[in-house]
Parts: sequence; structure tokens; C-alpha cells
Amino acid sequence: MQQELSFKLLPSDALQESVFRKKMAEHAGVSLQRITGYQILRRSVDARGSRVFYTFRVLAFIDEPVLPRSVIPFHFRDVAQAKHRVAIVGTGPAGLFAALRCIEMGIQPILLERGKDVRARRRDLAVLNKQGVVHPESNYCFGEGGAGTYSDGKLYTRSSKRGNIQRILQLFVHFGADESILYDAHPHIGTNKLPQIITAMREAILEAGGEVHFECKMTDFGIRDQQITCLKTPKGNITADAYILATGHSARDVFELMHHHGIQLLAKPFALGVRVEHPQALINEIQYHCAFEPDTLPPASYSLVQQIQQKGMFSFCMCPGGIIAPAATAPGEIVVNGWSPSKRNNPFANSGMVVEVSGEDAFHVLKSTGIDSAHPLLLLRFQQMVEQAAFAAGGGKAVAPAQRLVDFCEKKLSANLPANSYLPGLTSAPLQEVLPEYIFRVLSKGFPQFGKKMKGYYTNEAIVVATESRTSSPVKIPRHPETLTHPQLNNLYPCGEGAGYAGGIVSAAMDGERVAHIIAQALLKP
Repeated sequence: MQQELSFKLLPSDALQESVFRKKMAEHAGVSLQRITGYQILRRSVDARGSRVFYTFRVLAFIDEPVLPRSVIPFHFRDVAQAKHRVAIVGTGPAGLFAALRCIEMGIQPILLERGKDVRARRRDLAVLNKQGVVHPESNYCFGEGGAGTYSDGKLYTRSSKRGNIQRILQLFVHFGADESILYDAHPHIGTNKLPQIITAMREAILEAGGEVHFECKMTDFGIRDQQITCLKTPKGNITADAYILATGHSARDVFELMHHHGIQLLAKPFALGVRVEHPQALINEIQYHCAFEPDTLPPASYSLVQQIQQKGMFSFCMCPGGIIAPAATAPGEIVVNGWSPSKRNNPFANSGMVVEVSGEDAFHVLKSTGIDSAHPLLLLRFQQMVEQAAFAAGGGKAVAPAQRLVDFCEKKLSANLPANSYLPGLTSAPLQEVLPEYIFRVLSKGFPQFGKKMKGYYTNEAIVVATESRTSSPVKIPRHPETLTHPQLNNLYPCGEGAGYAGGIVSAAMDGERVAHIIAQALLKP
């Protein structure tokens, strides 16, 4: 007999197998000896009350052998001599999962990546962190695995209607991720483990007969009769039956190229602000209301949202035990992001704190430049302007402008800055002169409100770093809702976060799979 059970356990009890099984037996109403095994279906931390609990949903096996966890079968075919091939620009989650789905469907994927493989990419990141020198093709946003590889690997998504989340998670497990991502409420792989998983995916693609070309930037494309005829790269032209554009939210040159060719683009609202960092011990104390024991509880996280003067302010990409990273993709700009290793054991907690940006907001700031309010790159220009202002305030290279949190809200220049995780270095600067006025106003009013929700959060122990600006793409590439092709080019498939159809690793992966499936249906139909 199998029985699904739900119960709570104190963190110390959750780690004891004997206590765990006893709790199952109590809830199942059977003797302990009749419990032959179990599968965890869901695990989360409940810190809402005065005591912290783990909540579990488990499948208990009673008086019968334990069955292995249900696994979605993956069949990767030999596609070296396949009749059809699809060129995929970008090896982020959208591109990689599109390639794997193509292989399952019997189509050869040809992956083009402007950056380097994960190992070579790591060396460029070391130079960026230590010397502040940005490699424009190999950085935290560009390279094998995309922005997610070296920026945390959080797999939480609410996009259940976009595809099969469990399928995506099981594919990650298939390529080396820990099985816990299948049942944790907020699954996380960690920046230290993702490179090996991405490498395993690439090796599977190559073994199946797909192609992966690194340092192979798409510089242009041929167009004839409403179709892409080829992709132009420094290594030669690439031709295929269909073309997937999965270039990520920071490939500004791709948006510029499409605009130059007269290909329809749309300005897309996004969010922009700062990254705030607290001591992790303080966040643990606020959230858990008790002494933190690292062996029994994960470092605490938070999620905050507030309406300020008809504008939404919210936390973004919160990284417990994490590090603030320099995420610029070109010289002359400052962009910060956050990541955590799998153990989340660094002494700081950081999170983006961002404000909604609409086309009207951007035009109000940029109208003196003469840009048209309907320009498809309006919000991209706004994003660039703020990043360049942050660079000027930082004084050069990857040094970022910062203030203590209370000083920021009170417009006080911080006399000094606390210890922090940002390796290229920080400089004290008045961020009200860096951020657009309305962004600063909303943030400075919102932080004290967050301090009321989390007692102790609003403190000068925390630091605010500018600027968190790559929350999502500021441009949307339109596509037909049924064929998923661009309205003007019937073999071009905009895909993933850069095209405006995803918001994280899992949703981008699901969109990549969906696009590949649609392409396969079109190419393989009788």
C-alpha cells in the first residue's frame, strides 16, 4: 500500500531518520515496522510562527517494496546524418534545452555561442573580479550556459503553464544535479556545480551528432523572401532549415542588428534598481527568530514587495550566503548581480531591489535626447544610461558606487563602507545622483517599509550597490502565438529570456523545448 502524507518536523528532528519514520507511521496510523520506505515529494521551511519547522509531503510505502522515483524517459537519438538541422544562437538554458529537444525529435542542432566554454570562461571572470577588466564576449552574461551558469542557478519558477517543470528538473538531475531539486520548494543548484552540468549537456549534444561552436558570434544574417537564408559568423556562414534566436537579455548588438534590418521589435517594460547586501547572520536572526544552526537549517532568504506611489518595488534574485558579482558586458558600464554556491555558506546575503520601468518612465527621462517615445530600443537606451552613470560614479573599471542603506535613504554620503562581498571594489557615492529621480524616490521610501516587515532589515549594517539593471530584457521580439515564428520571418524563432518569453533558468528552458517541439512538428510533418 502507498499513502501520501503531510507533516511538520523541527529542523533537528528532520535530520534523524528514526524520528522521520516514526512521524510517518503516526500519520499513516500503522506500526513503524510496516513502513518499508518513502519518497519525499515536497520539502520547505516554514518560519512564519515563533518556531521554525520543515514541512514535508511524502509518499510512504507500507507493507510493500519501495519503488524508485518516477523518471521521465529521455531518448537522445543519433542525429549526425539527420535530414533536418536547426541553428541555435546562444547556449543559455533556452538554447541548450532546445538543442536537447531537437535531438529527441531526430533533428540535428547547430549551436553558436559568442563566448567561451565554461572552463575558459571562468578565467575571464577571474580577470573581471580581480582586475575589473570586462571581456565583451566572455563574462557573467555571455558564454556557455548563459547568464545562469555563473549567477546562482536558482530553479524556482511560477511558470507552470509554459511547460513541464518536472521534465526540466529531471533533465538537470539526468546531467548531474542533486535529486533534491525535484522536491525542494525553492530548488537551487549553485554556481559551483552548474558548470559540470552544462559541460555534461554539451557532451551529450556532441555525442548525439549535434554541433557546438564557441567564440562564433553571429554578426549578421542573410534575408530573402521573408526567410533567414544564413547566419554570418567570423568562421563562415551557417545554414539550416530553421533558426532559433536564444541570445539572452544582454545581447544588445543583436537587438541593434535586427533594428538596422527593419525587423520588428517592441520596447518591453522591465525593472531596475540596486543590489542590497546584509550580513547573513542578521537575515537568519530576523527570519528564524531563534539561534541559527547551520547543520539543521539553510541560510535564510526573503521575498519582499511594496507599492510606493503607484510603482511596484520588489526583491529580485535573492541570494542567501551569496556574493555580489560584476555583470557588465562592455567597458564603461556598471551592472551588479548576485549568486550563491550550492552550500550558500558565504557570510553575506544579497538581493536585487528594483522598481518597475515603463516606456513612459523611460521617455520622461530620455526625451531631451530626441528619442521617439515609440522607439523599440527606448528602454534599452534607458538601461544603458543608468549603467553608464554608475560607471562614472564608480570612478573606473568595475568599481561600483555604494552607500550604507540608511545613508542611501537619507541622502547622506557614507563616510565608510562595511565589509562586503563585491570583489572589484566599492566606492562611496551619492546614489541619488546615479539613479533616475523616480527610481531613487521609490527605493528610498520602500526600504523603511521593508524594515517594518522585517525588524532589523533597515540598518546601516547593510550596503546598497548600484546598479541592478539586467532583471529581464528591455526588448521583446514578437512571434506568432501558434507558429512561434517572427511575423516578418517565417523560419526565425525568437526564444527565451532575451526575446521576452521567459524569466529565469526553468522558464527559459521550457520555452526552448516548446520552440524546438514546434519546429520539429513543422519540419517532420508528412
